[in-house]
Amino acid sequence: MAVPIVMPRLGDFMMEGTVAALTKSAGDPVAQGEVIAEIETEKVNYDLEATDGGVFHPVVEAGATVAVDGLIGYVLAEGEEPPETPAPAAARPTPEPRPTPAPRPSPTTQGDVVPSTPGARRVAAKLGVDLSQVTPSGPRGRIVETDVRAHVDGQQAAPIPAGLPSPSKSMPLEGIRKAIAEHMRGSISTTAQISYALEIDVTEAQRRRRELSKDSDVSVTLGHVLMKAAAEALKRVPTINTVLSNGNVLYFDEANIGFAVALDDGLIVPVVRDVGGKNICRVSAEAAELASKARDGRLLPDEVLGGTFTISILGIVDTFTPILNRGQSAILGVGRSVEKPMVKDGTVVVREMMSVSLTADHQVVDGAVAAAFLRRFQQMVERPAQLFK
Repeated sequence: MAVPIVMPRLGDFMMEGTVAALTKSAGDPVAQGEVIAEIETEKVNYDLEATDGGVFHPVVEAGATVAVDGLIGYVLAEGEEPPETPAPAAARPTPEPRPTPAPRPSPTTQGDVVPSTPGARRVAAKLGVDLSQVTPSGPRGRIVETDVRAHVDGQQAAPIPAGLPSPSKSMPLEGIRKAIAEHMRGSISTTAQISYALEIDVTEAQRRRRELSKDSDVSVTLGHVLMKAAAEALKRVPTINTVLSNGNVLYFDEANIGFAVALDDGLIVPVVRDVGGKNICRVSAEAAELASKARDGRLLPDEVLGGTFTISILGIVDTFTPILNRGQSAILGVGRSVEKPMVKDGTVVVREMMSVSLTADHQVVDGAVAAAFLRRFQQMVERPAQLFK
């Protein structure tokens, strides 16, 4: 029986991927677990393995862009004929090359290679685009495939709404920005989102994490402390540590906490697994490594999937209400921490305070449950001795 090979989903915001290379040719034998294709996305590169043994039969060529769950090929039994499949439905057609303006002088092209991904170079070659004319948006200033397509689309005149001045630049909403937009709209349309806010005293947590950072090889940030505190609070309020899938609420004992990392062209949410089962130094080390890999475009698929709860930190605003990651029941938004005069035991003292906002899906989480989680979280942060054991 023919076993389909489809484009895997390698991140929450992924809508499509590029088959960067086929490591097997049509008719080649493949074993289960053997790499058959190299997949490239905006944020992750991935070796696609065969799930069954048999004969490899691709239906797309190297360089094809395929939607998530779109067909890449089949693994067939010996002598089996492949099913009839409309290949054009799987791959997005490539636009016809269009003439581009003469290249302007650029220091990056004087004997140097323009920093770009393999996918960007393939698309540029197909469309006749000079990469020195393209504005990069990828990690470390690299040009990615969507930058090339945006450059080509930008050559076409776009209608301007009446009354507006001429824009200095017109860029299509595509790539990671389009994926984020669709993901956020989908989250809003399929959930009943409501937010709850609370102010927390982080004075003691800041003192302890600074001391720990001095005494260890790991730099523990307040964000890492909050991840650990959230994991401990999730143990006590398990309804928050849930995912809604196909009409079923899935409960988890393990807290896999995603944390938002801002990139030049969007954001990505790497996941630290089983935060509650690790000490804070290990959580800090893993989170720091994942953040570094995210900014360098080196994250693996397993490092961005499987989150059960998310924390988003914006250290330059007092408070905000984040939008749920689709499926998850809650997300914690963290604002900046500032010193404020507070009344403590009848005396005015200066304390470092921070506002947090919990957005929850009211389909799963009632207000009393959300409040119970925030209260537990507050207790963990304000009396943090347990977090540093």
